[in-house]
Amino acid sequence: MRSILILLVIQFALSMAVAEEKNLVEKETIQRTLFFDAAAIEKRLIVDNVFGSIHVKGHRDAAIELKAQKTISARSSEKIELAKKEVQLDITNTTSQIELYVNGPFRKRDGSVNYRGWRFYGYQVSYDFELTVPNEIALVLKTINEGQITVRQFQGIYDVENINGGIEMQDINGAGRIYALNDDVAVVFQKNPESECYIGTLNGELRVYFNKPLAADFWLKTFNGEVYSDFQVIQLPKKQVVPVKRDGKNIYKSEKGFCVRCGQGGPEITLDAFNGDIHILENKN
Repeated sequence: MRSILILLVIQFALSMAVAEEKNLVEKETIQRTLFFDAAAIEKRLIVDNVFGSIHVKGHRDAAIELKAQKTISARSSEKIELAKKEVQLDITNTTSQIELYVNGPFRKRDGSVNYRGWRFYGYQVSYDFELTVPNEIALVLKTINEGQITVRQFQGIYDVENINGGIEMQDINGAGRIYALNDDVAVVFQKNPESECYIGTLNGELRVYFNKPLAADFWLKTFNGEVYSDFQVIQLPKKQVVPVKRDGKNIYKSEKGFCVRCGQGGPEITLDAFNGDIHILENKN
């Protein structure tokens, strides 16, 4: 009993120390209206975040309306000022591409993140994005920690990735890639995808809603989960393994999984949940 009490005291002391080290908070709201060049044919928006959420809603207008809540948590006023100097939201607006890039000392030259922890820096900076965007653009969204990604009423192509948070997409009319490493993914298609899609997670669950009638070929992969479907399907033969040339040799890599066809078949939709269940559901709304 005494050892348990000592352990609880130590844990409380550690939690209080952490709270004291991050006891200063400063917030800033960033608002901008951004435009692509009207003559651009292919338009792409990239949001490359590190800490925080990304919420996107499609609309018919040509403008991108940006609102970002910047929050600095630090152990001292000096570290607050250091964070202001070291971490910035870089906004690059070219003819056909707009990029919102959270930049700081944790960025490597290739744009990847090597974050050593807030104790190393003495601060943590998060950006929570809210955006309304034109439909039928290409959308690239990335975040890593302490945030969800939501996309609503969007009609373009997309590449959406969240490392330690979930992804929710509703009223989607388009195709692309969706991946959440350590959380759940929920996707509701307003119109069934007409081209190839990939939806995956390592440590979460997939719930994907389609409309009747559904015609698609599914490539389903799960190691520790099960697959459920509201739609009648038939199993197809496994896909042929395509060799990759390396050092003059053919390299064959087999992927575990199985293929099923719904209806008359159609675009290939890959649903990949290593440690979770896969739900192929009917959209009844």
